[in-house]
Amino acid sequence: MTGDAAEKGRAALRSAYLCTVEFEVGGGLVGIGATPFGDRRLGFITGGRVFGPRLSGEVLPGGGNWSQGGRLSADSAVGTFDARSVWRTQDGALIQLSYTGRSVVPDDVRALFADPSAPDVDPSRYYLRIAPVFETASERYGWLNGILAVGVGERTGFGVRHVIHEIL
Repeated sequence: MTGDAAEKGRAALRSAYLCTVEFEVGGGLVGIGATPFGDRRLGFITGGRVFGPRLSGEVLPGGGNWSQGGRLSADSAVGTFDARSVWRTQDGALIQLSYTGRSVVPDDVRALFADPSAPDVDPSRYYLRIAPVFETASERYGWLNGILAVGVGERTGFGVRHVIHEIL
């Protein structure tokens, strides 16, 4: 089978906007340090909000992101995520979210992130992507149990914002 014929036989990857989530990370990051497995940090989720056409509500306090960092090149850092949170929809349903992901941040952008007086950094200057999965007991939102999603993130003054798309 030629390359063109093989491509025609494969399903195209499509997505649809699901929601935007804004995680508030109060108290900054806790630096655990450079362990034998990488530079570990923890960010506690203190709240936030979720909004979208089929899903809206609040991010409950108590979740967090256990991240690991390292060097991708001489001038940029790479990181992984291990995050969990619970959302409460506007009609009271609880949804657990967990995600992994990757970040690539050039050193000059990291320096701006560390300076509280620096203006917001254009998200096109760094890479922040997540792959969330959902779990809920709610019949109304049960469809979330069967989807995979991806998100594009940006750092904010309050924490992080992710625009999440359902993979169709």
